[in-house]
Amino acid sequence: MAWWQFSLNCQASELEQVENLMTGLGAVSISLSDAGDEPIYEPLPGDTPVWQESILAAIFDDTNDHEFLYQQITGELPAHLAQVVRLETLHDQDWNQSYKKHFHPLQCAPDLWIVPSWSEPPDPAATIIRLDPGLAFGTGSHPTTALCLAWLGVSDIDDRRVIDFGCGSGILAIAAVKLGARQVIAVDIDTQALTACHSNMAANAIKSEQIQVILPEELGQPTTDLLIANILAGPLIELAPRFAELEKTGGQILLSGILKTQLEDIQSAYRPYFNLDPASCREDWVCISGHRFQQEANV
Repeated sequence: MAWWQFSLNCQASELEQVENLMTGLGAVSISLSDAGDEPIYEPLPGDTPVWQESILAAIFDDTNDHEFLYQQITGELPAHLAQVVRLETLHDQDWNQSYKKHFHPLQCAPDLWIVPSWSEPPDPAATIIRLDPGLAFGTGSHPTTALCLAWLGVSDIDDRRVIDFGCGSGILAIAAVKLGARQVIAVDIDTQALTACHSNMAANAIKSEQIQVILPEELGQPTTDLLIANILAGPLIELAPRFAELEKTGGQILLSGILKTQLEDIQSAYRPYFNLDPASCREDWVCISGHRFQQEANV
C-alpha cells in the first residue's frame, strides 16, 4: 500500500487553518516539525508550544486520487501557501519499527552509554543506561541533558544522596544510581514524567528504594549531597533559595537548561549560596556546577 504525503511550510498563525483543511479532506495523520532552528524547551504540563514556522505534513491513503486532492488543497489555501505545497509518495513499511533507525547508542562520558532496548551495548563493560524514546523530556541527546551526563560520568558520586529536580524521563536519576549514588529522590511537576521515570527504572532494574519518585510538594526538607536541576532558567532563579536549603554544607549542585544568554542571571541567583565552577558549554547551552557555602556565611 502507498500513501500520499502533502507538506508545506506555514506560520504558527496559519496552522489551525491548514490542519482543519487536511482533516476535513480525510488525512489519516498530521505531523509538525521545525522549519528552521528554533528550540522548544521543556513545556509545562498542558502547554502545547509550536514553532514560529513549521513544516506541516498530512498523509492520505491511496484510495484517494492524489491529483484531485492536490487541486482541493491548493484551491482552498491562500495563494502564498498553495504555491509551496509538496506531494510525495510514501511506500508501506512497518511504521512502529521505522523510528528506531533514528536512535542509536549514545556515549555520554568515557564509560557511560545510553543504549536503546533494541541495540547491543558498544562497550558492555561500561555503565549502561537502557532508555527508549518516549513522552517525557530527556533522552540524552539534547545538549542540556548531555552536559549533565558528561559531568556525572566523570564525577565521584559514590554513596551520595542525590535530588534530581525536574527528573523528566528519569535519565539523570538512573545515571546517578548506576554511578554509585546511595539514594536518589526524583522530582517532577508532571505526572506523565513520573510514570516515565518508573518505567525507565524498571527497564534498568532500579528498585524503588534506590529512587523515590515524587511531586515537588512531597519533597519536604531532606538534605542532599548533590542536587541536579535540568529545568528552565526562570524556575532555576526562583528556586535558588529552596535549593540552598536542601543542600548540605559542601554539597554540590548541578544546573542546566540554561542558554548562554541566561548564564549571568543564573550565576547571580546562586552566588549568594554556592561557590560556582566555570560553566561548561555545548552549542548554545551551558551547565553550572558548584559547592554550598557554610550555612552560617549566608545568614
